[in-house]
Parts: sequence; C-alpha cells; structure tokens
Amino acid sequence: MVSDELQLCSDLELGWSCKISGGRKCNSPMFAQEEVEKEWDKEEQLERSSWLVVGVEQTLPKVEDALRSMVSPKELSWSSTDWKAVNEEPFLSTRYTVQNLSSGDKIHIRVKAISASGASVPATLDQPVVIREILQLPKIRLPRHLRQTYFRHVGDAMNMMIPFQGKPQPEVIWTKGGQPLDTSRINIRNTDKDTIFYIRQSQRSDSGKYELTVRINGAEDKATLDIQVIEPPGPPQNLKLVDVWGFNVALEWSPPADNGNSEIKGYVVQKSDKKSGQWFTVLEHCTRTSCTISDLIIGNTYSFRVFAENGCGLSETAAVASGVAHIQKTTQEPAFCLNLEFIIFLETTYQAEKIPQRDMMEPPKFTQPLTDRTTTRGYSTHLFCSVRGFPQPKIIWMKNQMEIREDPKYIAMIDQGVCSLEIRKPSPFDGGVYTCKAVNPLGEASVDCKLDVKVVPSQDSDLVPSLQVDAAAAVQ
Repeated sequence: MVSDELQLCSDLELGWSCKISGGRKCNSPMFAQEEVEKEWDKEEQLERSSWLVVGVEQTLPKVEDALRSMVSPKELSWSSTDWKAVNEEPFLSTRYTVQNLSSGDKIHIRVKAISASGASVPATLDQPVVIREILQLPKIRLPRHLRQTYFRHVGDAMNMMIPFQGKPQPEVIWTKGGQPLDTSRINIRNTDKDTIFYIRQSQRSDSGKYELTVRINGAEDKATLDIQVIEPPGPPQNLKLVDVWGFNVALEWSPPADNGNSEIKGYVVQKSDKKSGQWFTVLEHCTRTSCTISDLIIGNTYSFRVFAENGCGLSETAAVASGVAHIQKTTQEPAFCLNLEFIIFLETTYQAEKIPQRDMMEPPKFTQPLTDRTTTRGYSTHLFCSVRGFPQPKIIWMKNQMEIREDPKYIAMIDQGVCSLEIRKPSPFDGGVYTCKAVNPLGEASVDCKLDVKVVPSQDSDLVPSLQVDAAAAVQ
C-alpha cells in the first residue's frame, strides 16, 4: 500500500470542498486527493475543543449510539463500523490534516465539538471519501552533463541516475534505436523518483542514442541520451620519407584505419638518432598528414615515427618510417677556368638589404583643435584636443594667457596624444579663453577655445519683478 496524506480543505484544486457549520451541517465530497482537510465556522469553536474521528465502514451508526459509546479518542467499533479518533488531544483549529492514509481506501469522517459541558452531536459526511493520489504530470529532470554527448572509455563502468517526477508512479521505458535494451548487458533500476542506467564494462557497441520515456495514463515525457564509448586509435598508415635536403626531412602518412570511435585530433611526430637510440618529440598536435622536420645535425642518421591522437589519447603503437635519413655535410662545387691551371671555389654569401632608418623627429602639431563650449553653472565640463609630435611634447594649459598650475579645480590629462582638461563645477568667473600649448625641442603649437558659463535664474529671482509690477499697479 502507498502511504499518503488525506486533507479536508476548501481548495478547489483538490476537486471538492467540505465545510461544517454549527457542528451539524456538512457538504459531501465527490473525490478526495492526496490530502483532505476539514473546516467549520469559528463561531462554534469558542471555548470548545474538537475531536476529529475517521471511520472505515459499510453503514453508519445512529448518532445517539455514537455519543453513548465515545468516551475516549481510542478506536471505537459498532457492528460493521470501526471509528478511530485521529487526534490524540482536542485542538482549537477549524482545520486538520489526516495523515498516513492508503490510496484506494474509502473512509467516513465525522467531527465533534467538546466543551466543559460535554461533546456535541457529531457532524458526519454523507458519503465516504475515496483516497486518491494527486495527479502530477511526468517530467524528466535530465542532469546537465547528460544534455550533451556523454563520453566513456572502453572498459569503464557507466552509472547514470536520472531523476523524474510524476504521480501516481509513472511507467519508465528505455529504448535504443526504437528497440528494447539488452538486459544481459544493461541493468535498469527504477524507483518512484528516479531511474538508474548501469553497465559494468562499457564496449564500443554500447554507443548510440538512448531514449527515456516516462508515462502516466497517456501523458509522457521523453529525453534522449547520446552515449559514445571511445578507445585509443590505431597507428597511422603508410609513413614514408618523401625528401631529404640540407638539414631538413619531409614526411607523409595516411590516417589510421581505426579512429577509436572518436575524431582524430592530431598526430605526434618523434625522431631518433642512430647514436643515442632515444626518441624525442619534434611536433605535437600536428593536424595534417605531412610535415617538415628541420634543424637536424650534420652527420647523424635519423629514424622517424608518428602517433595518432583522439579524445581518448595517443595510439598504443606508432607508425615507423621504413627508411632512415642521413644528414650529409655540404660540399662546395669547383669552377674550372679556361686554362685549367687554377681551381676556384665559389661561395655565396647573403647580404641583408640595408633599410634606411626613418627620421621620426617631428615638431608638435594639433590634429584636433579645441572647440568653443557653453556650460551651466555648477556642472563639470571637459575640453578636448589631440596632438602629435616626437619626442612627446609637454602640454601646458592656460586661461586668458595665464598658465594653470596646481589648482584642484582643474584636472589635466593626456593619453595616446589626446589631451583633456576637466573644469569641476564652474562658475561665471571660470569663463574665458582657454589655450592648450604643446612644446618639444623641435618647436611648439597651441590651440584656443572660448568657454561660456551660464547662470540659470532661480524661482525666487523670477518672482521679484512680478511683485514689483503688482505693487506699482496698486499705487496707481
């Protein structure tokens, strides 16, 4: 049996309502959900306590017999009726929740009011209440890491728990490619809240798209899981030496026949000289099937091998080139004169072209001048201009041909040739002609602008003329 709660309440979402007025009248419910709650008028509970009694019965007893028989909240029984007091102590609330009920049961409910004078006549529901679970639509809560392709290595265990919701307990169905799962390899365990997908040792054949369906009475929710079981790839094929010249070697190969059920990310190229016999990596994550290896040592003989790499790692074995590369010393070819008496060796030397150095020295020059501005009293404003020159020129700000020195009212800055002057909360006194002067060893330049600071008249000053006009009119 499924343990549930029964609540008598006036909530329309539960499908029925019940209210007892005066301790006697009662409306009968048609259905009951997971919780049932009972409510009656608060006027009847003044200076009283209430007993809530639940019975499972075929026929109801007479009210007089129930009053004579009920002496304690213990289990009561009359012929085919079995009444039980669900609250051990009287309570003063007009709502009560009956717990630990089983789905599918039919129960009768009655309520008594108890005061110092005794117990009242019980108010009984006319029809029994059928306990049913609240219907909750199925919903799969797929974990975030399963919403994208789920990678596992061959031989690893695969254990995924996927929670869901729904009432009554939903039916859980797993399929792969529209076919039922192979229960000999895949273990599925379902509960009322989640389903567990378990494979002891993963194989590449376990890769694919799995579909999970949670169904309740025709309503269902589906989720798709993309599982990819991977392993290291095979070695590259047809590795060969294409060419050897100077200190360089060119190699070519073909992709591996088996990619390990994962995309090939690149290749690792290694070399080994005949003297030491040790392998050294010369290229990593090479995405092409050819490469050129340079800076080899003269006189050494080299062997080469290539590994393939995928999401699982490097291939277990490497492709080894069949031939070896011998780096020989370069020889100078003789040039014979016409009389064959002298042998002259020609040697070519590379001389880099001399690039003349550009003279970067430049006197100051303003590329963007200052512009006239109009501002309001009390609102900070900025003046901007841009200048170039090398060496970097020194910037001097002036107001009415007087240099602005360390004054907290002004903040001067220069960044990448852009000069700015901030005038904080200007007043009419701060209006005038502002000059930005740039000076370096090659010369100087300057730009000017005019700043006008306006004063907004206050409301008090606007009222004075009108009052004066009214006073003059009254005199006349």
